[in-house]
Amino acid sequence: MAYTFKGGVHPGEHKLTERSAITNFPAPAHLCIPLQQHIGAPAKALVSVGDKVCVGTVLGDTPDALCVPVHSPVSGTVTAISARVDAMGRKVEHVEIDNDFERTRDNAVEPFTKPILEASAEELIELIRRAGICGMGGAGFPTYAKLKSALNANVDKLIINACECEPYLTADHRLLLEDPAAVIGGIKIVMRILDLGDATIAIEDNKRDAALLLRQTIQDELIRVHLLKTKYPQGDERQIIYAITSRQIPAGKLPSDVGAVVLNAATCAAIYSALVTGMPLIDRIVTVTGDCVQHPMNLRVPFGTSFADLFEYCGGFTAEPDKIVTGGPMMGSARFDADGVVTKTTSGLLALKQVKDRENGTCIHCGKCAEVCPMYLSPLYFAAYAKVGEYTRALEFDVMSCVECGACAHICPGAVPLVQYIRTAKTYIREHSPKK
Repeated sequence: MAYTFKGGVHPGEHKLTERSAITNFPAPAHLCIPLQQHIGAPAKALVSVGDKVCVGTVLGDTPDALCVPVHSPVSGTVTAISARVDAMGRKVEHVEIDNDFERTRDNAVEPFTKPILEASAEELIELIRRAGICGMGGAGFPTYAKLKSALNANVDKLIINACECEPYLTADHRLLLEDPAAVIGGIKIVMRILDLGDATIAIEDNKRDAALLLRQTIQDELIRVHLLKTKYPQGDERQIIYAITSRQIPAGKLPSDVGAVVLNAATCAAIYSALVTGMPLIDRIVTVTGDCVQHPMNLRVPFGTSFADLFEYCGGFTAEPDKIVTGGPMMGSARFDADGVVTKTTSGLLALKQVKDRENGTCIHCGKCAEVCPMYLSPLYFAAYAKVGEYTRALEFDVMSCVECGACAHICPGAVPLVQYIRTAKTYIREHSPKK
């Protein structure tokens, strides 16, 4: 049985790397590591220029705020602490490190030796915070904070998001095929934290090979694998919760308010690795692909590695790309060039040509955007009001409930840049609202 939700679209999958095994990208000679790779307060630098660092050394942290620490993926010397513009257009402090290629491990990196059943939930959550783990599906919300809030809620359902519904991306698919034990191990740790007797892995039915392997690896009935219909945005946590439980999250509420917690598969694997090896989150799997990339690949990449180095490793470009995107093509961020670095939320790096022009689109009032909206909204009104600066009218039509999935823009025959208008309206509303 395939579970699903109302609305959504079926973009071309373009899973060019679904059979490309994960390759370890060699750490570069120089890394530039952002101190904000998550939702919340940026980490404050705890190192200075000239300091020697090791693999796993804490580079920055702000423990008294919603923040997770950032660690060094290499050993070497801090050469600069500079402010650079990140993929979201924010000025963020970056720690620059010259790699000495000795891979010296920090003395603080040690496995968690206490039996899981003897550890308290608070103890495990603090370990997850110290490991710098945040949501690796793209949002980057600190995992410790999500689990901490779930402890105080009546949560009875843990759902693992293994859908990877964005076109082109296959990083999670390859993780499930190559290291299912790490994902399952992380799930069991979270089950222990939340005191839950079962969990559900949600995976789209275009990844039946991964679903079969997971079922063979689990070997018990505590963790179930549910196949969901392949449809975008099936990976949105609101749609997953509805598909699995038929529970709908009211506007302004969180998954924990309906008794559910959703974690990404890669996040679970990172939790398992942090406990078993003691190594904090210092790298991730990135799908480097697109119709301009010579050899699309899935790479395990240290944080702070430049996009240009990844494209070069994949053979460079077959043609000059019209657009470079971090993440997936539906919800990712477009960049002017390859001058960026890999962070905890960089699931994909795309080089695309023949991008559809949406700068001068015109609404033809067909209503297709409302038909496909998984949140039952009317995006055409958001765009119409945002275009003339009537942001309060967009608010009356509940623009803040939009999850910016891009299904409306994908289906729009008039090529209206709906998501851009929606983001403009939401930004204005947030900045001018009396309730911050």
